Amino acid sequence: MYSCTRSRSRGSPAVVAALLALACGPSPTSGQEPADGLSISVDAPAVLLSGVSFNLTLRLEDLGDASYRVLTADGRELAAGALSPREDVLVRDLQVSGGAQLPLRIEVAGAAGETGEGSLDRPIFPGWISILPPLVAIALALIFREVVISLFLGVWIGAFFAAGLNPLSALWRSIDTFITPSVADISNASILMFTALLGGMVGVIGRCGGSRGIVAAVRPLASSPRRAQLATFLAGLAIFFDDYANTLIVGNTFRPITDKLRVSREKLAYIVDSTAAPVVTIVFVSTWVGFEISRIQDGLRIASQQTSDPALAASLASASPFTVFLETIPYLFYPILALVMVGLIVFTRRDFGPMHRAESRARGGGGVYREGAQLMMDTEAGGLDAKEGAPHRWLNAAIPVITVVIVVVLGLYFDGRTGAGDGSLWDIFGAADPFKTLLWGSLAGATVAMLLAVTQRILTLRESIEALLAGVKAMMVAFAILILAWSLGLVTEEVGTARYLTQILSDNLDPRLLPALVFITAAAISFATGTSWATMAILLPLVVPLIVAMGGASPAVGGLSSTLLLGTVSAVLAGAIFGDHCSPISDTTVLSSMASACDHMDHVRTQLPYALTVAVTAVLFGYLATAYGLHPAVSYGLGIASLYLTLRFVGRLNTSERSTPLSEELPE
Repeated sequence: MYSCTRSRSRGSPAVVAALLALACGPSPTSGQEPADGLSISVDAPAVLLSGVSFNLTLRLEDLGDASYRVLTADGRELAAGALSPREDVLVRDLQVSGGAQLPLRIEVAGAAGETGEGSLDRPIFPGWISILPPLVAIALALIFREVVISLFLGVWIGAFFAAGLNPLSALWRSIDTFITPSVADISNASILMFTALLGGMVGVIGRCGGSRGIVAAVRPLASSPRRAQLATFLAGLAIFFDDYANTLIVGNTFRPITDKLRVSREKLAYIVDSTAAPVVTIVFVSTWVGFEISRIQDGLRIASQQTSDPALAASLASASPFTVFLETIPYLFYPILALVMVGLIVFTRRDFGPMHRAESRARGGGGVYREGAQLMMDTEAGGLDAKEGAPHRWLNAAIPVITVVIVVVLGLYFDGRTGAGDGSLWDIFGAADPFKTLLWGSLAGATVAMLLAVTQRILTLRESIEALLAGVKAMMVAFAILILAWSLGLVTEEVGTARYLTQILSDNLDPRLLPALVFITAAAISFATGTSWATMAILLPLVVPLIVAMGGASPAVGGLSSTLLLGTVSAVLAGAIFGDHCSPISDTTVLSSMASACDHMDHVRTQLPYALTVAVTAVLFGYLATAYGLHPAVSYGLGIASLYLTLRFVGRLNTSERSTPLSEELPE
């Protein structure tokens, strides 16, 4: 409901009234009732689309049962049913086409002859306008390469239509109707707090030397080019809680080792970049997991409101987004195969394309970077650098991270037992509130990190707090993206983007092709915009209702555990990771080049053939194959075999390693 408080001011009353009317725009109400008779409230989308179905929520405010009828302005009945006192009734799949159909009337009749009436007047637009908010956000991000502003303008476009084409009112609606409610939502606020606490924990761990201690623990492995690459890879797997921390710590720490052992800067940047985002997205304790869960939750909620199957609607509404996230992990073909690809390259010592030329140059004495390369300057993120003189103890990082894992797992179990009783373990985890347990875990981890730093006298209490705040500060851009992403999700819901796409695509596309097409779409958006989070924010609320409407989730196909639903959700996550970790305008790609002191475009040019190889493998043997019935385990077997054969027959050993046995280490 839109409203504006008008205050008294000097000047012409007519002019003031006109200016206030322009500023406030239309003020439609959720429902109107007469002074006498039954009272009914009506909740509906801010925008109605011509020929596209929508839902109403009716609520009888009086005691006693009643019946209702939904009528167009010219008297045609759209729906009828029964109302219970003070209970929401969802009226599904209504359609209008403008003209004489609006405003809608909702007539109510009680058992004793009482009557009441509510009305609904909303602007009607063609269905295609519903795709403008996400489309504008994507297009502007492509043109200007500025995600935050692009997301905000996408929100404003949606508010522009919701405000009846009033541009100034749309600005006010952007902040009071979409952005502020997004922050105020309890689940979203929990995600912000979880991200802040985990970022603070990362800051304390880095400042007291714990992160460097993890890396130092694997340094004994690094005594040859092959072992140096393996140690870099293992360190990337160990620092799984944040991709920024992963990239900056691993790259800066291992660069002196790989330089000494003649590993090219391009190869170092590839290993760093190809482990950071992929490993973070498949581990349920990371700075990514809260965002991913929240977007899955939005998709499930929208799908539950739009499906006409009551049983499926109830299943979607009560589903745990955390459980759905866990079940998508086996279908995250691209991130998992990307990690496998790094391991295979290290093991076989084979490369192809520009990377082979870079490695041959480095081993042959031509330098770890090409002549004339414009090396990125090394930068150090606040809160991640060890204090001078701080001991590099891996336990100071491992103990807080393990604390987070233990508290989250135990929290899920004990909180879930309250709702699931003696159900299975999955039932217990599914009944738990993941947002509460993530908050518990992140608070416990941050507290333990500070206690370790202070009790060992590595940091003072003041320094620990400063490190904590520095870690939180490093997440500010993530906070902005989170809030605007949630706001854009509200906008797409209000203007009916998912309903429109569902209606035009559900009858024209084989559902089994959707996971592969969604992966390609997510990859293209993420690659073009350089951000995976905005891609997830745009696509998940759209594709989850779409695959449900196309029959990808029903009791006949396994419900919420169906291959098509899980494959489609994972395709969004995986496609976003692909685009993000190899896009030249991605922050993690830039940070990988910086931390590895590599020419940025050299990094992109050498990594892209590997990323594309993994992406094609994931689509063919993963998303397409499983959608047509292949078990994920078989898909991984075929995918790994395909990657190995590619390296075996396309990849080549560089010049210096052709005569070096695998068991022989090169001198330091």
